[in-house]
Amino acid sequence: MVNYFFSYLVMAGLYGIMALALNMQWGYTGLMNFGIGAFYMLGAYSSAILTSSPSADYIGGFGLPVLIGIAGAAVIAGLIAYLLAFPALKLRGGPFAIALLAIQETLFLLVKNESWLTNGVTGIRGIPRPFIDFFSPQNYVYFYAVVSIGVMVLVYFAIERAVNSPWGRVLRGIREDETLTVMSGKDCTAFMRQSFVFSSIIMGVAGALYVHYTGFVSPQVFSPLMSTFLVWFMVTVGGTGNNRGVILGAFLVWAVWIGSDFISDMVPASMATQIGFIRMLFVGLILTITILTRPQGLLTKKLSVIKLFMEKEEY
Repeated sequence: MVNYFFSYLVMAGLYGIMALALNMQWGYTGLMNFGIGAFYMLGAYSSAILTSSPSADYIGGFGLPVLIGIAGAAVIAGLIAYLLAFPALKLRGGPFAIALLAIQETLFLLVKNESWLTNGVTGIRGIPRPFIDFFSPQNYVYFYAVVSIGVMVLVYFAIERAVNSPWGRVLRGIREDETLTVMSGKDCTAFMRQSFVFSSIIMGVAGALYVHYTGFVSPQVFSPLMSTFLVWFMVTVGGTGNNRGVILGAFLVWAVWIGSDFISDMVPASMATQIGFIRMLFVGLILTITILTRPQGLLTKKLSVIKLFMEKEEY
């Protein structure tokens, strides 16, 4: 039971990182990104290929240190985001979201079918797990829970500092009223590109941390449900535009998601196969109740575009 709890902390921390990154895009900049899983997946496979042992089945296997793999994941996710930002940011709202979802699905099919690049559906095994030699298999989850929560806290403070700076006030101005922000002399497209790239780097790092925890990666991990829409649930439930709120949402939604596993032990075997539907029912109920009772989320911040541009400090 203790190991199960710490395993929950590991994944909740990683989802917390993803939720913080999405909150910066949507909660502070107004970018409706339905392609989160693309950058999560890019980070995971980049680090896996850079750090795993050489293999004849797929490209790479360079055997580099884990820190180099994580840095490579951040660079590759950021570079792809930078290149995608030029055509994608010509769109707004729903079209922007659908375009990124289409890009995610394209990358998913590429990873799944191009075996020479990623070993296809078989996945990549033997991904190094940092400091594994210093812990027994049962105790390693304790160490990684500290890593996951620690990185999430660092990301939280970095984003808090960013969004409360003059740069962050411009992002909130774009979110509230892009026209007024343009009229104030700001290059909104450049600011949105910066926010998009910075957040995508964080998503790539989360993907790298995930594969170095599991030691294995395959395309099935990055389904739209698990890598995109579940993160949107967390941000919506926690409170858009509030970093503490989205962390709360991540821990709450993930607790409900994995807590449904206990139900399978209490129901007949014939019903246990329906556990996936029970999960979706619980998550849907939480989302419905939140929207009906607190549409702003469990925690929220009221943003005023007028107040933003009355600040003395300018960017």
